[in-house]
Amino acid sequence: MQGSQSIKSWPEESREAAQLVIDQYGEPDEATETQLTWHKPGPWKRIVATNTFYPHNFPAPHIDSVESFIDYRVPVERFTPLAEFDGSVIAERTAGEVSARCHDEQANFLALNLMHDIVTGGKHVQEARAYYVKEFADYRRRKPTPYMEGLRFRPAQGNAGDPDVAILSDEELREAEDDGKKRSE
Repeated sequence: MQGSQSIKSWPEESREAAQLVIDQYGEPDEATETQLTWHKPGPWKRIVATNTFYPHNFPAPHIDSVESFIDYRVPVERFTPLAEFDGSVIAERTAGEVSARCHDEQANFLALNLMHDIVTGGKHVQEARAYYVKEFADYRRRKPTPYMEGLRFRPAQGNAGDPDVAILSDEELREAEDDGKKRSE
C-alpha cells in the first residue's frame, strides 16, 4: 500500500501533515491504514505519521501527528525538565531515543534543538520555552529561524540506550524461582 493512497481516508489535519513528509521524503518505507513510517530519511532515525492527531496549545493551538526520532541518551535527571519544556518531546530511556511530535519537520527541528540545549545546560526550561515562542512567531513573520532549519547538534550514532542496572543477581533469581516452584506444589 502506498502512503499517498492510505492517507486519503485520514482526517484532514493528519492527512495534511503526512503529505508534507511525503512531499519531502517520498513514499514511506511502511504504510498501513493508520500509520506511515520512513526509515532514515534525512537526519532522522525514523519519521512516523499517524492518522491520529493530538491537539497541542504550546506555543499556539495546532495539532501533533508527525513524530521525528533520533538516537540520543538523556540523563535521568533531565527527564523532568524536558517534560516541563514540551509534552510533545518524548525521551525513551531504555531505547535511547528522543522524538518530537508536531505538525511538520521544522517544528520538530525546533523542539529537538531546544531539547538538546536543555540537556546540555545551554538553556533552562523557561528560556527554551521563550525561545520556542520567538522562533515560532518569527517563522510566521518570515524572519530567520535557525533552530527550524535542521539539527544543530549531532545525534548519537547507533545505540544510545540505557539498559539500567541489574539489582537482582542470578543467584537471587534462581532462589526466587525455586521458592515459586515450592509454593505451586
